[in-house]
Amino acid sequence: MNILEIEGLHKSFPIRAGLLQREVGRVRAVENVSFTLARGETLALVGESGCGKTTVSRCILRALPPTAGAIRFSPEPGTSIDLAPLSRRALRPLRRHMQMIFQDPYASLNPRMMVGDIIAEPLRVHGARSAERQARVRELLDLVGLPARARTRFPHAFSGGQRQRIGIARALALNPSLVVADEPVSALDVSVQAQIINLLLDLQDRLKLSLLFVAHDLGVVRHVSDRVAVMYVGRIVEIASTIALYARPRHPYTEALLSAVPKPDPTARDAASVPMGEVADPARPPPGCAFHPRCPHAVDRCRLEVPTLREVAPGNWSACHRAEEITLAGVE
Repeated sequence: MNILEIEGLHKSFPIRAGLLQREVGRVRAVENVSFTLARGETLALVGESGCGKTTVSRCILRALPPTAGAIRFSPEPGTSIDLAPLSRRALRPLRRHMQMIFQDPYASLNPRMMVGDIIAEPLRVHGARSAERQARVRELLDLVGLPARARTRFPHAFSGGQRQRIGIARALALNPSLVVADEPVSALDVSVQAQIINLLLDLQDRLKLSLLFVAHDLGVVRHVSDRVAVMYVGRIVEIASTIALYARPRHPYTEALLSAVPKPDPTARDAASVPMGEVADPARPPPGCAFHPRCPHAVDRCRLEVPTLREVAPGNWSACHRAEEITLAGVE
C-alpha cells in the first residue's frame, strides 16, 4: 500500500524584469513528475544540483504550493488526501504526519533556543502539555544517541553530526509516518555520514517510517534506498529498484551519475561515460530530450521529441527513446 502518490506534479517560478517587474518568462523547476512511495519504503530522489529534487520535496510537504498536479497522502492505511489544493488551515492537522530533515543541521536550528526547546517545539505547537513534552524530549534524545543533559545546551556546543541528530529528533517528535530527508548528510564530514545513515536506517526499521531521501551522491543512496528515482532538469528520467539501477541503468544520465561514484581503483573510472557540457537551463530547456546535448547516444528523434517515462523492464521505468537498444554500464 502506498503512503504517497505523486501524479503530474508541476512547479514553475516567474522570471521578472524591468522597472515594473513584469513577468517575462517562467522557470519550469518541476515538470510532470509522477512516482509512488510505499508504506515503510525508502525512495531516493537523486540528480545534480538544480534538477528540481528539493522543489519536489518541498511541494510534497506543501512548503511550496504546486502549480499543478496531485499529491495524494495516506497518513493512515485506508485514507487518501490530495494535499495540492488544501489551504493552510486544512493542512495544519496533517503536518504532524509528515516531517522534514534539513540539509544544513546548524542553519535549521535556532541558535537562541536550547536543544530541549527545539525538539519540543513541534509538540508545543500541536498542544502537548509541559510534562508530556519533557518526557518525549528525553525519549527522543535517547533514540538518536544523545545524552539527556544535551537538552539544556545550545546548538553551537555540538558537532555537525550531533546537530543533525538533534534535527532528526525534532522531525520524529510527533511520530510522523512520512519523513523527507533533504540531503541530510551532504554537509557532514565523510567520517560522520555513515553514522547518520546507519541511524536513519535503524530508526526507519524501529519506527516503520516511510522515507523520501533526497540526495545527489549515488554512493550514499546505494546503502539507504529500496528504489531510486533519477531527475534531470525538472523531469524524472528513470525509476528502478536500487539493485537493478546499479546493475544496469536504463538512461544515459543515470550511467553518467554512476560513473562519478568513487571506486577503490582510480583507474577503473570510465571517462567516456561522463557527459560533456553544462546542465540545461530550466528556463530555456532544449527541444526534445533535455539531456540530448550531453548524451553520446542521442539521435535525431532525441532532439525533436520529448521522451515519456515508460516501463522498459519489470519495475524499471525510463524516459529514453533508446532504452531498449543501448546497453549502459552499471557498477558492481
